[in-house]
Amino acid sequence: MKENKTKPDIRFKGFTEAWEQRKLGEIIEVNSGKDYKHLKSGNIPVYGTGGYMLSVNDALSFDKDAIGIGRKGTIDKPYILKSPFWTVDTLFYAIPKENYTLNFVFGIFQKIDWKSMDESTGVPSLSKATINNVRVSYPNSTEQIKIGQYFSKLDDLITLHQRECDQLKELKKSMLKKMFPRDGSNIPEVRFAGFTDAWEQRKLGELLDIYEDALNSQTV
Repeated sequence: MKENKTKPDIRFKGFTEAWEQRKLGEIIEVNSGKDYKHLKSGNIPVYGTGGYMLSVNDALSFDKDAIGIGRKGTIDKPYILKSPFWTVDTLFYAIPKENYTLNFVFGIFQKIDWKSMDESTGVPSLSKATINNVRVSYPNSTEQIKIGQYFSKLDDLITLHQRECDQLKELKKSMLKKMFPRDGSNIPEVRFAGFTDAWEQRKLGELLDIYEDALNSQTV
């Protein structure tokens, strides 16, 4: 939704009320992560700005899901944290308050230009005060749920296709090794049916013509 507008351009059927505006601090509770080195190994995940790190025996949030947002380093990659979890001191975790749904608030976090709020001249940094003062728009809880579910399904599809894409990249990498002869060999490990001849060897210059970029090749 564009700034100063009270209604989004696209809505689910049946929703017509104007959206309200509040500061994020009225919608979420921002909590600080802590050092985990005093904890023992366990089954509760520890998260940093880059994601999962390891598992320990204690949690900062046992029963409330949250949104992780970087305090230092990567400040523009929020992600959902499923309880129980622990976060390190470079990762805030924001828990939605009553009447605000996690997936909808996560959508808000993804829309915000966090890099523009960087408070450091060195390593990118955010403060609780900066996060809490961001003004956002929100609808009633029923519309929040609908919107949150919609984007959650899109995220699931993106994850699924990303996994398939990664698998295809690994397949291609493997087949490039197997469908071209290894050094010292003239027959590949894997071939299409019906091909048995040995491969020949030549220099690349015999197989293709190489042209220089006329602009880049000029002497200044």
